[in-house]
Amino acid sequence: MAKDQKSDKKAPAKGGEKKGGAAAKKDYYSVEGGKLERKRRSCPKCGPGVFLSEHKDRSACGRCGYTEFKTKKE
Repeated sequence: MAKDQKSDKKAPAKGGEKKGGAAAKKDYYSVEGGKLERKRRSCPKCGPGVFLSEHKDRSACGRCGYTEFKTKKE
C-alpha cells in the first residue's frame, strides 16, 4: 500500500473502556405535581445546577472539588 492511501482499519481506542457511563439528566430530576424536584444536593460553592456525586463515605463536587464527608453511625 502506498503512503498516500488511507487504510480502512481503525486504530484501537486508547485507555480501554470506561467503567460506567454518565448518568442521564432524567436521573437527577423528577416532575411531581407540575413542579420540578431535584433528587440530589447541589454544590454550595458552585450553586444550583451543579450536583454533588454520592459516594459511600462522602459527597463530592466534580467541578470545584468541594467534599463533605459522611459521619459514621455506630
